[in-house]
Amino acid sequence: MAPPEVKGAWKAKVITLFPEAFPGTLDLSLTGKAREFGLWQLETLDLRTFGEGKHRNVDDTPAGGGAGMVLRADVVARALDQAAEATPDRARWPVIYLSPRGKPFTQAMAQRWSEGEGLTLLCGRFEGVDERVIEQYGIEEVSLGDFVLTGGEIAAQALIDATVRLIPRVLGNHASTEEESFSEGLLEFPQFTKPTVWQGRAIPEILQSGHHAKIAAWRKAMAERLTKERRPDLWRAYCAKHGRDPNEDREL
Repeated sequence: MAPPEVKGAWKAKVITLFPEAFPGTLDLSLTGKAREFGLWQLETLDLRTFGEGKHRNVDDTPAGGGAGMVLRADVVARALDQAAEATPDRARWPVIYLSPRGKPFTQAMAQRWSEGEGLTLLCGRFEGVDERVIEQYGIEEVSLGDFVLTGGEIAAQALIDATVRLIPRVLGNHASTEEESFSEGLLEFPQFTKPTVWQGRAIPEILQSGHHAKIAAWRKAMAERLTKERRPDLWRAYCAKHGRDPNEDREL
């Protein structure tokens, strides 16, 4: 049975040569349950159906020569035009191209997108997309990191997952999103659970004290220490935001 169409629900439209890749992992666990209940919706547009000629060609050789193939501007444009039907302005419904040369994807982006009405995602393949269609449609390029994937489908699922989980009622416990990594510009503090002692390693005593203020202070200190050690870039940004010296040596 198809998920219900709930008016006003957040929606992801994905333009891809492989619509069968979706929903994939997005239909598992809490995101899958949320889609089943109509809290968010997913629509795939098969790029091949917008192709040229009898064989529905979607790509051609790079202008100027070179290896590989490039997705045609006219083909991609037709898909984008259909995806744009019944969508609001870009402020409420961004159009994103998953590209290794794009802006690094951040939690702040996911938060901003979750507060809109939806998102259109263009999954690249081969050597990429004709630059003219990116410029003509004002498409925002976003990257998951400094690496190259075979196509944009995996990246699109990751981006949708990160965004959908911030939609109210999807996780069921909004407080969990406020304490996790990047919510305050810091990495998340270490987590522990039973058994109290495992292979000679005990849960820190402070977490068993029941003293909520001291626990909160410990978690904040650990989050700061981990961020300073593992992500100096995040640490510098955090310190700049809070008027602190990134080289300070606090007792943690």
